[in-house]
Order: sequence, then C-alpha cells, then structure tokens
Amino acid sequence: MVTGPSLTIVIPALNEEQAIGHTISRCLAAAGAICAEGGLSSVEIIVVSDGSTDRTAEIAREYADRHDDVRLIVFEKNRGYGAAIKEGFRMGNGALVGFLDADGTCDPAFFGPLCQAIQIDQADLALGGRMGTESRMPLVRRIGNRLFATFLGFLSGDAVSDAASGMRVLRRDALASLSPLPDGLDFTPAMSARAIMQRLRVVEKAMPYAERVGQSKLRVVKDGVRFTKAILKAVLFYRPARLFTLGFTLCLVIGAALAATPVEFYLENRRVEEWMIYRFVVCLLTGTVGLALLCAAVVADEIFALRSTRTGWRSFGSQMLHDIFSKPVLLLASVVIGAGAAVLVWPGVTEYYATRHVTLHWSRVVVSAFGFIIAVQCVVTASLLEMIDLWKAHLTESSPSASPAATFRRPA
Repeated sequence: MVTGPSLTIVIPALNEEQAIGHTISRCLAAAGAICAEGGLSSVEIIVVSDGSTDRTAEIAREYADRHDDVRLIVFEKNRGYGAAIKEGFRMGNGALVGFLDADGTCDPAFFGPLCQAIQIDQADLALGGRMGTESRMPLVRRIGNRLFATFLGFLSGDAVSDAASGMRVLRRDALASLSPLPDGLDFTPAMSARAIMQRLRVVEKAMPYAERVGQSKLRVVKDGVRFTKAILKAVLFYRPARLFTLGFTLCLVIGAALAATPVEFYLENRRVEEWMIYRFVVCLLTGTVGLALLCAAVVADEIFALRSTRTGWRSFGSQMLHDIFSKPVLLLASVVIGAGAAVLVWPGVTEYYATRHVTLHWSRVVVSAFGFIIAVQCVVTASLLEMIDLWKAHLTESSPSASPAATFRRPA
C-alpha cells in the first residue's frame, strides 16, 4: 500500500445532472492511478450541491450511499462556486485538497500529475493549465483567460498561462495564507493572484480540456469584471506599490511625450508659443497625478509593512524608491521646489502690488503652480510616513516579538 498524504477532491455542482454522475464515476475509477502517480495514501471525493434545483444532489447521493469515499454536502440555496469549494475543503480530511468542475471538462486522472508536482517540486499550489494544444476551450473563453493571465503576469511579474483554471491541488496548510477567498466564480483567479503575490511555490501543468456537458454558468462580461477586480484586490493587498508605480510610469510617459515639443522649441528659441498652454496644462495634470501615485506607493507599502506576517523581502527598485522618499529628502525637496516656484512668480507678484497689473507669461505661472503642488505633496507624504513610524513604535512597545518595524528599515 502506498504511504503518503491523502487527497480531498471537491466537486462544486450547480444544476449539473447531466454530467455529475459521469464525473463522480471517473473520479472513482481514477482514484487508484491518482494514488500511485501522486504518491498518496487515499482519495476522498466530496460533492457540494450548490443550491441545485435539478437531480444533481439526488444523483450524487446515490454514489455517496454506495461508496464510502464519496460524501455529499447540500446547500439549500445557492451560495456560489467559491463557497461550495471552501465548504468542501473545510469538511475534508486530506492533507492535500483539490477541486475540479462537475461539467466533465477536466479529466480526474490528471490529479495524479498535479499531486506529483506538489510532492516532487515541493509546490504549494499545482494548476492544471487549459491553454495547451489538447484543450477544446471555446475561443472567447480562451482569449479571456489569456488576457487575465497576461494582466496578472504584468502586475505580479510572474507568468501563469491559466489563472482561472478549474482544476488544481494545493497543500491544506497553504489555505490560511490565501484567505479570505471570494464565494463566487472569481474564486480561482483570486486564489492564483494571492498565491503568486505571496510568492508561494506555484507549478502549472498543461492538461487536456473537453467541451462541457450542459450550459455554462460563466457570464463573459459580468464574470470578467469580477475576475479583474479579484486580481486588482490581490495586488493592492500584497504588492500595493507595484500598481501605483505602474500608474506613475504611465503618467510619466504621457507627460514626457507631450512636453517634448515645447521643451525642444524653448531650447531653440528661448520662448514658448501660446498654443502650447494646452500641453502645459495636461503635463501639469499628468505630473501631479503621477507624483501622487508615487507617494501613494511608498505610503501603501509602509502601511502594509505594519502587518507582522510580511516577509523582509523587497526588490531593488522598491528599496530605492523608499530610500528616495525618506522624510528628510521629502522635506528638503519641498523647501527647494517651493522656493523655486516662488522665484518663478515673484516678479509677477511684485508687479501686481506696484501696478495692479500682471504681464508675467502664463508659462511661469503654470510651472510655478506645479512646483507648489509638488512641495505640498512632499510635505503630506512626509507627514504620513511620520504617522506610520509612530504606529510602528507603538506596535513595537506593545508587542516586541511581532514588531514589523524590525522587518523593514527606512531612513528616519
């Protein structure tokens, strides 16, 4: 008999009477091969009828009555795809937990390679990728999954081809670090995003994927929006600085492109044209928004550092950003930039008090306004960082052993 961890397979099912019996039968038939290939001691199957109004629960109960390894959980009302899976995890006994859709699209035998990846590769989460050559996924969903995977990879820096895969295995002890997970169909992309953002060991293996039996519950637009929100929430929770710095980069590119022509013209002619005021105003807007996003990145990262569970890892770029945006640098920058802004408009101020008229060129006023805005943002950011440092000191005194202040060091 093979010794090793046990596997709990959860099958969430909502009105899947056409496919649920065949899916359970395939799981039972593949159990021996899954144990052998995955190095498992046993496999249990938990079917969760998520408020089904057809014969789904009745069919599943027939299997549960005949097989000790099959259990049935019935929700009287629909709670959601994610809620069904989480309840199955909670009621299961396996050290490894996995799930697959009840619609017949996934081959239960593929749990073997996924469990093997967990064991051999020491992975926390193993995904069954549906984007390979053997996949019969509809074109619209294939394009959507590619977009979500690209979006997640762009924000996280790690590549996954199928963030919304409906077949996967993970270690039970990894569930705590992934919580809270949503109750709806956005459960899978949220799990993928959280695992990647926390730098858990994620392995993806291409698997065959068949056409589903019955009608799909997925709504492309509505669930697409939910998937996007799930990914963004994970980024904001685990790597908030990355999202803000990407926004800053976009503003920087737009502002630089718009400012190129006026700057070149001024260097050649020592003046600017009247029509350039529109570019100046847009550059002022993008510059202000960009700096606000950059300041938000630093503040958000420091707020997240208050969590005692965060590791001490920080990328070179992130560390450099925090070094630049230290309180002394911010306060010095506010003084220098504010003084420069005042110098730009000072002739206009003195002229106004002397003659009650201003002939100062509008370009000086726009640039000076931008300077004053930057100075104020620097002061506000320095104040927020000081507030966070006070909280860190308070938490250190309250619980020295769980002090997050010792995890990160930023110039005082």
